[in-house]
Amino acid sequence: MAEGKDLRIRSKVISEGVNRVPNRAMLRAVGFRDEDFKKPMIGVASTWSEVTPCNIHINDLAVEAKNGIRQHGGAPLIFNTITVSDGISMGHAGMTYSLPSREAIADSIEIVTNAERFDGLVAIGGCDKNTPACLMAIGRMNLPSVYVYGGTIQPGKLDGKQVDIVSAFEAVGQYHDGKISDEQLHKVECSACPSAWACGGMYTANTMASAAEAMGMSLPGSSSTPAISPHKAVECAEAGKTVVGLLEKGIYPRDIMTKKAFENAITVVMALGGSTNAFLHLIAIAHSVEVELTYDDFERIRAKVPHIADLKPSGKYAMQDLNDIGGVPGVMKLLLDQGLLHGDCMTVTGQTLAENLAEARPLHEQQDIIRPFDSPLKPTGPLVVLKGNLAPEGAIAKMSGMKKLRFTGPAKVYDSEEAATEAILNNEIKKGDVLVIRYCGPKGGPGMPEMLSVTALIVGKGLGGEVALITDGRFSGGSHGFVVGHVAPEAQVGGPIALLDNGDSVTIDSETQEISFRVTEEEMEKRIRAWSRPPLKVTAGVLAKYARLVSSASKGAVTDLFE
Repeated sequence: MAEGKDLRIRSKVISEGVNRVPNRAMLRAVGFRDEDFKKPMIGVASTWSEVTPCNIHINDLAVEAKNGIRQHGGAPLIFNTITVSDGISMGHAGMTYSLPSREAIADSIEIVTNAERFDGLVAIGGCDKNTPACLMAIGRMNLPSVYVYGGTIQPGKLDGKQVDIVSAFEAVGQYHDGKISDEQLHKVECSACPSAWACGGMYTANTMASAAEAMGMSLPGSSSTPAISPHKAVECAEAGKTVVGLLEKGIYPRDIMTKKAFENAITVVMALGGSTNAFLHLIAIAHSVEVELTYDDFERIRAKVPHIADLKPSGKYAMQDLNDIGGVPGVMKLLLDQGLLHGDCMTVTGQTLAENLAEARPLHEQQDIIRPFDSPLKPTGPLVVLKGNLAPEGAIAKMSGMKKLRFTGPAKVYDSEEAATEAILNNEIKKGDVLVIRYCGPKGGPGMPEMLSVTALIVGKGLGGEVALITDGRFSGGSHGFVVGHVAPEAQVGGPIALLDNGDSVTIDSETQEISFRVTEEEMEKRIRAWSRPPLKVTAGVLAKYARLVSSASKGAVTDLFE
């Protein structure tokens, strides 16, 4: 901290004046001394928990961040927030709590930071909802802040091949189809997650960490540095130093998270072939900083950004493999050189994105993880917005690795994931079918559960790409195949997906960006008259509150959009 410079802003109200003796007395009880009351108070939001491998190491990282803050003139305090494991909650009723956890994390960070009058924040996350939640809270409060990603897991090894958590879900489908034995299934289970930390493919955790770095809210390299790397602890200490520097310079999150910064994030997500959840989370983060971001922005950027990363789930490689050849900074350097990024965006380093990338090493030349621009995996981004009479507000399809671009087939309609799972296991779903799972949206789920277990069962049974799946729920970043989620309006509010009948001809076309079903106007009117809104599935507690407050998926499924 500069000599004699007083950086305290908000925390003055709890440290100065005779009337603040009780405030200071309580802070002394947690370790403050006289000199600490002259420093800016910086919170460290830790998502440490033993309930998920993604976050089990984060307490150690929070301590490193605290040390970095203290060494550079701040008075740090660690506090915790919740997390849930998307992988562990997948495939059962626990998944209805996953997306609501994003709001609980954001709300709790906002509550603690504002109640304690912190002057700045370092937030450290791991599992899927942590990154967007931390950035939503940071955006709302607009205090100098840095986000740190806890890091990616190493891929497991089995019979000389990489395996991960998605391999375990797909192995269940193979087992039920008689393709592997009990012993083989157990080997996959024991090999898929060889250590702690976030899932290793370009799934939601790594997608959102990459987006945070592209937006300039993380230090360069944060998103692709493996959790086991010693540099992750160094990064946390540096984040502590950085947040004090942001306070000195007067750089705030809304100076960084601008419309152009969100465009950079979308560009990186499209190039990497990231998770469809990026739509939901980036729109929610944009809402927190009062930036208008819509599906049209995603489409505008998708049209000019090629898919160049051969990463799981549709590709071959894991995030650690990408890190070994130059990581996300190397990819961003390439995108900037191609004129696809806004280099003038401010970042948490106090430098522009272009200035940061000038110091980044280019990607290794001898590698096949990131494809050249003249031979991309797909000439445009693989995350496609579809619209039509089945989804007037839009739906999201991930077309990476797909040979078929158009799918037409008869609908097989189920009103729950459980019913659809049973149908798959009983071999009721055949090649050419369009499996529809509805009443799983933000309100109808409630909580918009992910369908990784369903998509994995389809792949495990050898129907990947041969069966289409449509839902008003969403998908794990690990899902792949001909899948369409985020259908809006959702069934619970009377969206057209609620009016589908078994046998209706459904068309999904990624080239014309159509999602529709064939029905006459007369028949549609008849179905509208016959439909009645079902009661919400939950009438008390957190899910009941969530279902009443949550917005459409096309608006980010936020709970503070009051119109």
